[in-house]
Amino acid sequence: MTLADNTGWLTRTPGTDPAADFVDRAPAHEVTWTDPVTGATGHLVVHTLVGGIATGGTRMRAGCTRSEVADLARGMATKTAAFGLPVGGAKGGVDFDPKDPRAFGVLTRFFAAMRPWLDARWVTAEDLGVTQQRIDAAFAEVGLGQSFHAAISRAPQPEAALARVHAGLEVLADGLPLGDVIGGYGVAQACLGAARAFGWEVERTRVAIQGVGTMGGGAAWYLHEAGAKVVAVADAAGTLVDRRGLDVPALLELRDEYGEIDRTRVPAHVQQLSREAILSLEAEVFVPAAISYAIREDNVHEVAAKVVVEAANAATTWGAEDALTARGVPVVPDFIANAGAAAWAWWLLQGQVGTDPQDSFRRLATEMQSKVAVLAERWTQDGTPMRDTGFALASTNLHLLEGVEIVIP
Repeated sequence: MTLADNTGWLTRTPGTDPAADFVDRAPAHEVTWTDPVTGATGHLVVHTLVGGIATGGTRMRAGCTRSEVADLARGMATKTAAFGLPVGGAKGGVDFDPKDPRAFGVLTRFFAAMRPWLDARWVTAEDLGVTQQRIDAAFAEVGLGQSFHAAISRAPQPEAALARVHAGLEVLADGLPLGDVIGGYGVAQACLGAARAFGWEVERTRVAIQGVGTMGGGAAWYLHEAGAKVVAVADAAGTLVDRRGLDVPALLELRDEYGEIDRTRVPAHVQQLSREAILSLEAEVFVPAAISYAIREDNVHEVAAKVVVEAANAATTWGAEDALTARGVPVVPDFIANAGAAAWAWWLLQGQVGTDPQDSFRRLATEMQSKVAVLAERWTQDGTPMRDTGFALASTNLHLLEGVEIVIP
């Protein structure tokens, strides 16, 4: 079987809409759960199963809804298909404050209730409000070895597959676990791919990033390392701006466990603005890397960047994206830009990358930049929204993948 590459895959039947494979398709399965202790509500939405399995993180935030989880599951299904991964898409979400001291107990009980799915069909990982360390601790509480359990259990020698995964997860890159930074690295590569596709010198490419957690902070780090000018970052406390370029490594050192920067230690020359100011700052690239629906119909007019690269899932409402498209501002969709962690995890599961982080970085950089280049080419040639081109790639791959049995060596 040959999956779609980056040049010859726009071959769907004339008159069909590739987006319909994801947007109009009803979820394959849904489960709603109520915590017997706190009354918190949790949801599992499995959008697609490929080879009988799906992957997607678990998030926790106050106000998390079923529709949000369903949107994210659809995005995950699109993401895995776009990167040709032999797995469907799902998402878990719990409506509870992750800072509440009862949060770990809620997460553990949610996983215990989802045990039938986690045993055989759902591979999960960190997401908004839930670190991978907390995921793994909760899995240990319910008697599961690792959050990749559903895939690992399919291997002919599960112990060997688990050992390989553990070895990969223990790899350090720039002093941090590779799994914690690979997603942000992928976002940085999407930004660099856009800059190169549109003919901007990397050193003169200004980037504004909303969110400095795992994804936003990683993107900021690797963009800074590549020579791009990160002129603004925003967290829950506000926006920090230096139009000459922020000292990203120094600022990231000031983060607390919730991804907020200690304002008492921010250099005096760094301008401090409101949290919402990040939208209206002039930059070549704006990276929403914090919450879903950060760009909406009511604030899209404030966006001043030339390109939006979605690091957060569902960062832009479709109405807002239509408005940006009409203004000539392309959006690199989340299911392309933030797919790095999901792609890397699956490459690790299948033994396609190992313990040399540079192998993982090189593969992700090549795949991410080549995909963004094609999206940018179609946008430049005929104004095709990048999301539409991405849907066409994902749709072609999904039809090639359906019915394929997953193989874990």
